[in-house]
Amino acid sequence: MGFIGRIREDLESARSHDPAARGSMENFFVYSGLHAIWMHRLTHKMWANPGLRFPARVLSQLTRFATGIEIHPGATIGKRFFIDHGMGVVIGETAEIGDDVMIYHGVTLGGRSLAKTKRHPTIGNRVTIGAGAKVLGPIHIGDDSAVGANAVVVKDAPANSILTGIPAIVRHRDAKKEMAPAVDPAEYIDPAMWI
Repeated sequence: MGFIGRIREDLESARSHDPAARGSMENFFVYSGLHAIWMHRLTHKMWANPGLRFPARVLSQLTRFATGIEIHPGATIGKRFFIDHGMGVVIGETAEIGDDVMIYHGVTLGGRSLAKTKRHPTIGNRVTIGAGAKVLGPIHIGDDSAVGANAVVVKDAPANSILTGIPAIVRHRDAKKEMAPAVDPAEYIDPAMWI
């Protein structure tokens, strides 16, 4: 997929994840999460060339200053990644993020070690990470999982998990139950309207 196609895909992802997203033109200019990921794609390509690592870090820090989102150029990020609100997001150097992931403001994908090894989390596909959550260390969060707001996750979680609390407790996620309406529509539709 080309550069323009990837931007269109990102704009569609923003609309699908954020009910406040009004249109592609507005989102293009005002969504700091999109700006941060677009700059990360550039700095990540630069990071692959050892001679460009210093300029990549400089650009990533300028992006942090402009957006409030810090993504290390070494982090690997999949397609249709969306950061909602964004301020205070930190993504470490060895973090790996799958496709269709959404995170909210204040999220940290950080390390727990000073060793120069894989020290940041691996996030599977279609994972949602709530505001203020901290996912720490070289752990793996499985596909289709959800991390609750302000959770502190320090252990692996299988696919289809819900992680909440400090430290986070892992429960199985029942996607069918989550998609069901909170109230049965028959309870709030006036039968007189059917006549």
